[in-house]
Amino acid sequence: MRRAGASLLVLWLGISGTTAGAVVCEDVTFEGQSWTTCTVAPATEDLRLFHSDSTGGLYGSFSAIDGDQPDGRRLGFAMNAGMYHSDRSPVGLYVEDGEQTMRLVTNPGPGNFGLLPNGVLCLTDTHARVIETLRFEAEKPECRDAAQSGPMLVIDGALHPRFLTRSTSRYVRNGVGTTDAGDLAVFAISNGPVTFHEIGRFFRDHLGLPQALYFDGNVSRLHAPALGRSDAGFVLGPIVGVLE
Repeated sequence: MRRAGASLLVLWLGISGTTAGAVVCEDVTFEGQSWTTCTVAPATEDLRLFHSDSTGGLYGSFSAIDGDQPDGRRLGFAMNAGMYHSDRSPVGLYVEDGEQTMRLVTNPGPGNFGLLPNGVLCLTDTHARVIETLRFEAEKPECRDAAQSGPMLVIDGALHPRFLTRSTSRYVRNGVGTTDAGDLAVFAISNGPVTFHEIGRFFRDHLGLPQALYFDGNVSRLHAPALGRSDAGFVLGPIVGVLE
């Protein structure tokens, strides 16, 4: 899986050239399914999490984030970033700009979030890493921003052990995968209903990423201005995006 991940990085560098701070979003096909991916190099792009504005009010949408930037910057890419309660508060660990508002949840529970193993997207000023929850608890990495979600899609190059090849549960789904070095993050959303096994294979076999985390299904939304796309329809909880 390392070689595939390295190939992905070479491909991304070939697409993006020497332009710093540019998110690369594209539509791709894998096993007959249409996907949209956005590739981010966290060392050169301002990748971060968004939940509440400076007054404590919920953002809830991509346009609200764009309208709240005092320096006039706007989102070059964004998507929903993990599961949330009915009040849009995060279900698991949530850290934004160094401030933790929800603790790490390590025990199994109902729904997709509790389908262990789950994991955490950990962001610093230079790196992005998807880390399985118990490993995260043991390593205690320093994260400027962090969002817990679940289940994990790919763990050390292997699919989540409870994914079924013949599952009939199909939704539009999204997630994120990262390289072992944490120098590249790829965010992906299906453009039609897929199973957990299919989205896991997309991250593992097509993108070649050793770690990948599920964000959500059905409510999955993408903001990709370069593709003329900005999904609406749901008030969102945590959002991940790049300010340009």
